[in-house]
Amino acid sequence: MARSDRNRNRPSAWIKFSATLCLLGVVLLGLTHTRRLVAQTSQSKSRKTAAGPGQTPRATPTPTPSKLDALDDPPPPLLKTQKDQEVSPDDVISVTTSEVMLPVTVRDASGRLVTDLTRKDFRVYEDNSEQPLSDLALRQVPVDVLLMVDASSSVASNLDDFRRAAISFAAQLDAEDRISLIKFDDRVELLQDWTKSRFQLQRALNRIEAGMFTRFNDALYLAAHDQFGRGGQSRRAIIVLSDGIDSGRGATTAERAAQALLETQVAVYVVSNTEIARAAKRAELDSLSRGSDSSVRFNQLRIDDLREGLRVLDESEQRLAQLSAATGGRMYTPSSFDALGNAYREVAEELRRQYVIYYTPSNKTRDGAFRKVHVETTDRTYKTSSRIGYYAPR
Repeated sequence: MARSDRNRNRPSAWIKFSATLCLLGVVLLGLTHTRRLVAQTSQSKSRKTAAGPGQTPRATPTPTPSKLDALDDPPPPLLKTQKDQEVSPDDVISVTTSEVMLPVTVRDASGRLVTDLTRKDFRVYEDNSEQPLSDLALRQVPVDVLLMVDASSSVASNLDDFRRAAISFAAQLDAEDRISLIKFDDRVELLQDWTKSRFQLQRALNRIEAGMFTRFNDALYLAAHDQFGRGGQSRRAIIVLSDGIDSGRGATTAERAAQALLETQVAVYVVSNTEIARAAKRAELDSLSRGSDSSVRFNQLRIDDLREGLRVLDESEQRLAQLSAATGGRMYTPSSFDALGNAYREVAEELRRQYVIYYTPSNKTRDGAFRKVHVETTDRTYKTSSRIGYYAPR
C-alpha cells in the first residue's frame, strides 16, 4: 500500500521538477539578455565619451562635401596624383623678403622686341612714386609656364593643332624652365604637374579629351591658386588657348579669377580663337541674310543666334585683352588653327627676351593692400608690358 502511494506521487514530483527546470531556464535567459544590454550600454557610453560631450558619435567619418558647386565658395584644389608629379610643390620657394620682382617686356614702335637695355634705361613707379632699382635689377630667371587648353566643343576638333603647337613651344624653353598642363571643359583637370621633362608633357598632351561646356573662370582661379600659390622666385606665365566665353556653370567670376592671378603674380598669354569663330559665324550669317525674304523669315532664329554669338565674342575678346594687359601678358588672335604654332613661338621668344626688374619698395607698410606699378624707359618710343601692380605682404 505504501509502495502504491509512492507510485501515485511520482508523476506529481516529475511535473514539479520539470517546472523548476523551465523556471531556471527563463532566469538564465533573462540574465544573459541583461548582460548583453549592459555590454551594449557600456559600449555606447564609451563612444559618447570618445566623441565628447554633446556630440553625436559616428561609426565612420563623413567625407567633406565639395564646394565647387556652391556659387559663393572657392573651388576645390586641382586633383594631383603622384603618377606624373616630377617636381613637388614644396620645391617652389616662397618670397619672404619685401623685394618686388617685375618681369617686363619692351617693344619698339614696330612691335619688335628690344633686348639691349640696361638698368639705367628703366624707371619704375609704385603708386606714382619712383622707386630706386637694386644693383641686380636685370637677372636671368627661370620661368614656370602653365599650358591651358579649352577642350570644350568650340575647339574640340582642333586639339591636334594645339598638341603640335605645345610641343614646339616646349622645345624652345630653356632646360631649367618648368612646364605643366591643364585642360578644362565641364571639369578642370591637371594632366601634368610641374616637370622639366618634355617627354612627360607629350604623354600628358595625348590624354586630352574633348568635353562640352567651358569653365573658363574656374580654370584660371584654380591655376593661380593651386599651381602657383602666393609668392615665388620664378617668373610665372599661363598660356591659355580659349575663346574666353565662360558657360556660367562654375563658382568663380571673371573679376575673382583676375584678382587671383594678380595675387600670385602670373602673366597671362591668351591665344584666342575668337577671330576663327567670328569668321565662321559671319560667313554663315552673310549666307543666310542674302536669301529671299521668306528664307530670311524662316531662318530668323538662327540669324538672331549668330548675331548674339558675334556680340558675345566681341565682349569676350575685350575681356581677354584686358586680362592679358593687366597681368603683363599678351593676347594673340590667329586667323586659323594652322597659325597656332606661330603664336606659341612668339610667346616663347618673349619669355626668352624678357627683362626681370627687382626693387625694394619705399613703402614698407605690410598691409596687404594693392600697389599700382608702372614701368617706363628713357626712350619714350618704346612700349613696356608688365603687370599693373601687386599685393603687398602682411
